[in-house]
Amino acid sequence: MNSEMLEKLGPFREEALARDIPSDDVERWIGFARPCATLSAVENGPVVAQFGGPLILPVDAPAPRFPFVASIDCAALPEGATDLPLPPDGQLLLFAFPDNEHNVSMGEVLYVPAGTIVEERAKDSHFFAEIPEYWEICRAFPQGPLRMTANVSLPYHCWTEILDEPWHAPLPEHPYSEQLRDVWLDKEKDITARGPLRVGGYASDERNELDPVAEAASLAVEQAGERAGTGTAHAAEDWVLLAEWHPGISGREGATVHWVIRRDDLAARRFGQVRVTVFWNP
Repeated sequence: MNSEMLEKLGPFREEALARDIPSDDVERWIGFARPCATLSAVENGPVVAQFGGPLILPVDAPAPRFPFVASIDCAALPEGATDLPLPPDGQLLLFAFPDNEHNVSMGEVLYVPAGTIVEERAKDSHFFAEIPEYWEICRAFPQGPLRMTANVSLPYHCWTEILDEPWHAPLPEHPYSEQLRDVWLDKEKDITARGPLRVGGYASDERNELDPVAEAASLAVEQAGERAGTGTAHAAEDWVLLAEWHPGISGREGATVHWVIRRDDLAARRFGQVRVTVFWNP
């Protein structure tokens, strides 16, 4: 963790200690900190992404199955903005629909390397454009350039799943996880810039109890085991949050979209392995 991240977390440390959380536990929690890039239309940083805009795809790419959300210019992201093994150049195209269909990945990611021969495509060739209610939501997707602010992220969750009742427990070796999570929720707004799209860091949702990345990983591994006819071990630590989107649009208030992938798959550019989950409590 670099000194700038540590400095930003000063207010978190002070508040945690003021709540009588032992210093060793506070420092161990701070050790979880991860850099992330917050993308917003109102900040003053460099433009690194775009909500909407024309959909530019490789000429041989199949039509996307989900609505187009945003494009991220990998070359424009400063080194160290995240701890993810992102491509050094090209475009990451994010697709999703903010609805939480059970056991169904609700989006996809396409990577377009620099120098790829591309063409503009229609953005409404997906199933969601055929249903009036869904199409109205797609039409409300945000548009416009997004500027980056370098931020730091701490966990928004405090529990881990266990096999027996009560079915969850504090994160291993972190008996003060709930209190530390609460400190972060209270102090985050004083430490970080806010924005509707984030690259890297920790995933959040309205529950702030279980890690959305671990839940997505568990489901993906379970389904892979079912297809193979085997039981595969749950390895949530191998998975990372690629991006998180808070749509903030009418009809999907409170929804949060997570693009999640194994770190090794991200490094190998296997974006077909991305799983997209949505938390939405209508």
